[in-house]
Amino acid sequence: MFRTARSRLRRTPFSTPRWRLHLLAGAATCALAPAHAQTAADDAAATASLDQVVVTATRGSKAVEKIPGAVSVISRDEIERQGLVSEDPSQLLANQVPGYAPSRQKLSNFGEGLRGRNALLLLDGIPQTNPLRFGGREGYFADPMVVERIEVVSGASAVQGMGATGGIINTITRRPAQPGTRQTVELKYGSQLHGDTAAWKAGYMIEHKGEGDDAFDLLGYIGTRTQGVGVDGDGRHLATESLHQADDLFLKLGKEFGAQRVQLMFNRFHAVGHDDWVDVPGDRDAGIPTSAERGSIAWDAPRNDVRSASFEWTHADLGGGAATLQLFSQDFAARYTGGVIATFQDAAIAPVGTLIDQSEVVAEKWGLRTSWVRPDFGFTGLEFTAGVDLLDDTSSQQLTQTGRMWVPPLKYRSLAPFTQIEYETGPLTVRAGLRDEHARLEVDTYNTLAFYGGNEVAGGERRSRKLVKSLGAVWRFGNSGWSSFVSYNEGFGPPDAGLILRAVRGTGQSVENLVDLQPIVTDNREVGIAWRGQAGSLAASVYESRSDLGSQIIVSNGIGSVQRVPIVVKGFEFSGQWHATRDLRLNAIYAITRGKTASAAGEPLDLDLGARSQGPDKLVLSGDWAFAQGMAAQLMASHYFSRHANEGRTAGTVNLEEHFKGYTVVDLSARWASPWGDFGLGIENLFDKQYITYYSQSHYAGTDDDYYAGHGRTLTLSWRRSF
Repeated sequence: MFRTARSRLRRTPFSTPRWRLHLLAGAATCALAPAHAQTAADDAAATASLDQVVVTATRGSKAVEKIPGAVSVISRDEIERQGLVSEDPSQLLANQVPGYAPSRQKLSNFGEGLRGRNALLLLDGIPQTNPLRFGGREGYFADPMVVERIEVVSGASAVQGMGATGGIINTITRRPAQPGTRQTVELKYGSQLHGDTAAWKAGYMIEHKGEGDDAFDLLGYIGTRTQGVGVDGDGRHLATESLHQADDLFLKLGKEFGAQRVQLMFNRFHAVGHDDWVDVPGDRDAGIPTSAERGSIAWDAPRNDVRSASFEWTHADLGGGAATLQLFSQDFAARYTGGVIATFQDAAIAPVGTLIDQSEVVAEKWGLRTSWVRPDFGFTGLEFTAGVDLLDDTSSQQLTQTGRMWVPPLKYRSLAPFTQIEYETGPLTVRAGLRDEHARLEVDTYNTLAFYGGNEVAGGERRSRKLVKSLGAVWRFGNSGWSSFVSYNEGFGPPDAGLILRAVRGTGQSVENLVDLQPIVTDNREVGIAWRGQAGSLAASVYESRSDLGSQIIVSNGIGSVQRVPIVVKGFEFSGQWHATRDLRLNAIYAITRGKTASAAGEPLDLDLGARSQGPDKLVLSGDWAFAQGMAAQLMASHYFSRHANEGRTAGTVNLEEHFKGYTVVDLSARWASPWGDFGLGIENLFDKQYITYYSQSHYAGTDDDYYAGHGRTLTLSWRRSF
């Protein structure tokens, strides 16, 4: 599990995160330079450049190896290599981040937690998650082609604001690196060699980086992709809750004025599901997964529509320090599958059992992020960081077919000044930080749906304040390559307020007396050790994450309710890499996660965290082999261990038992950097394994309608050329 900064720094084109035993053969990454083992000079240059990676843990430029905590960077090379097999962002994270749960392979990312909790997803620092009304559809927000790297902070963190109770996943977009103008065309075709399984992608990118005083840089991308409904390992059509078509429009424009830089970024990502297929219920008892057949739906196709924009100003030498100011906005809409759903019935509109409706989560955010980092503040070795963040978030959930409001607008405002000091002396780096979170949630008077009684709930305002803290140290053992760290970090976030408020029952209720709206504060204690040398690297750590007033969702008859109970998650993470030969890299990651909660407030912590929060233990092994000039291959095996939770346990009349048999999936990819462009071959699920995905298999509230199988063998061919 723990992939700490140190284990990720010295990364060659064939070293993947974590110690996966890379057995064979590698990824045909389309826009890469020729794939071959690096020379010693290349390796040194790569290490030097990685030392300057800006990571989310610091709000400034900091060598990852000097950060006390489990921080990792998924490189552009790894993103492209995974893209040869699948462009599902959750599968990339599951393969690269030890504590990340398995992908659901759907538009939904429910159950895809980080270390048993929710992670804060960011795009260039812009929040993409919606903790006020977490709908589990925030995973798709950008095309992989525009991504430079992904920075992951595992464990609670408050440095980026609310929502990071499990960690931070910051997707950093690309910017031109070489002077001149460059254009890139990408084409992909995938198939499972069955009808209705074809997938296509076409993308065009232009990059420009000028020189001289009037120079500017620009990166633009437009791309589209479609994919059929697909089949499982038995050749049965998959259920329809998956991506069918996606389009991305991206633009980044920047200009430097001496020590200053201004930059504009805009990204619009649109994804829709299938509207010409209908689900066929499966049979859990008989092991038959939910399938699909041709047909028309009586509601609109599910979709995601995300627009992110930012203006950023930086000054490299303001008062002896580096200053950053970012003004951002994000608009998000996620529409879900519709139907005759019990919760949406209203006899005043149509006879009960006949009303068709569907819901949509809508969120609008804007905010301001500022920071100033001053090295040698007062004396040599002391670094001082200060700033203030502002976030304004309005989230709601409506029923699109009838125009009813299910969750009223939740108006959230957060103001958070923060400061951090870091002192480095010889082999020791010590860091401490404070963030003063001031939050306000305002809700107008509203009426619940008829299903909950159609009662009026008086509006009101809830305020909270929390001083969240962080403290850590890194010790480097001379020139041996060994180092260790210890850290304590707190995270801060609201519970799913929308889920609470939409299900209020009874009369005389008001927002102000719903104590369940108290914020979640999570602390993460962690100890780790790492080594990096010429022959490879390794990292290991143990952690404990605790929240005295956590948030657990109990699902009964398809309806979720929130319980505010303590949660404790403990885990172990290991990652390693071995340079077996000049051309072969063997890597592995291993993760153990153990979460406990209580059945009710005041009860003992003797209930296992369910699949909605916690993933299974996992082992990912892989091998990258540069077998010829410009050619490389990768073989990756992902094993998810069986898990049996809460046997014999109930919550009222709800059976909380969960059973997961475990499975192993093997992927193969290869690439060739030829004179005619970069060719790629990817095979997902190489041995055509028939399996039920983790969340679908184990979630106690699962039905015959959501018993989803994983993808069967899928072949993808790709070509990319730059000119």
